[in-house]
Amino acid sequence: MSTTLDINTVFQGILDSLAEKERTVIARRIGMNWNRETLQEIGDTYGITRERVRQIEDVGIKKIGRIIRSSPLMRIQEAGEQILKMHGGVMTRDRLINAIIAEVGFTDAVNENVIDVLLQANFNLQRSKPQLGTRTYYHFPDIQKKQIEAVHKEAVKILKKKGDIMENTVLYEMIKINLFSALGKIEPIMIDSIIDIYFDVVKGEEKFVGLEKWKILNPSTLKDKAIYSLKKMKEPMHFLDIANAITEHFHEAVKISTIHNELIRNSEFVLIGRGIYVLKDWGYKDGTVLDVILDIFQKGKLPLSTEEITAKVLKIRKVKTTTIYMNLQNKKHIERVGRNLYQAKGM
Repeated sequence: MSTTLDINTVFQGILDSLAEKERTVIARRIGMNWNRETLQEIGDTYGITRERVRQIEDVGIKKIGRIIRSSPLMRIQEAGEQILKMHGGVMTRDRLINAIIAEVGFTDAVNENVIDVLLQANFNLQRSKPQLGTRTYYHFPDIQKKQIEAVHKEAVKILKKKGDIMENTVLYEMIKINLFSALGKIEPIMIDSIIDIYFDVVKGEEKFVGLEKWKILNPSTLKDKAIYSLKKMKEPMHFLDIANAITEHFHEAVKISTIHNELIRNSEFVLIGRGIYVLKDWGYKDGTVLDVILDIFQKGKLPLSTEEITAKVLKIRKVKTTTIYMNLQNKKHIERVGRNLYQAKGM
């Protein structure tokens, strides 16, 4: 079974074996003619409630579940079970359906709602009920809703405490450890699938997870995109590199002058060298090289050698060593107290 025509022909034959109202309701609900209708729209044409339409649909789907056992469409149900098992027994509707389409290898456009009905008709699977803040998902009966909610709650708790995005492997390992006594062993693949269900937790490119409200992994402003690029690289970046990173990842052309102005005017960024920026929450402070040197003296409370001062400054500023030497000669703020030893004036 490799074409859409095969699915439609076989599925239409199954629909034809249902009662007239069941057949019509399901066909209209899934959009057999690519025009999907709501429960309310169908109910209005019959003069019945939305709930009654839902009941008719459910009865028809249960009948399909019995009929399909002798149908070639069983392959779709079997593929769905295998994929779900590989992902810890739970997956969002869209992710599961896309995986089935890839696994079965359809060559033409597929009506995903037909596959959705076939999954609903599988007595070995359960489909979630609509819930605010979640995507529709499928799961095996032995996966309890409280388990899913516990994983989500723990993920949010850890992320809030961290206050920043985390690598998924680190987050998932912490969830495993924290929930072991209550839920037993949880595989990372299952945690990953559960994270997909909730809108308030976002997975970013490759390996990062964060809270949706932070707008870091789903940035909309240029500032947020610059923050994302720096956090992804985890190291200082020249404003030209930041502009290139934004263009590459978000497919958005950025003017060099625009990104430079954004970095200058936002306090989240700290200039540590010629055109090189870092994030303030990495522990960096604004200020000149002289400000940095005076801060080092204030923290150390003792005179320091030129070499010691230079090493400390270069940890937080990308500047030439001659710039540091020149600032040490500022007699208004710095005094020499011994051979090659300096301290802040008046210490």
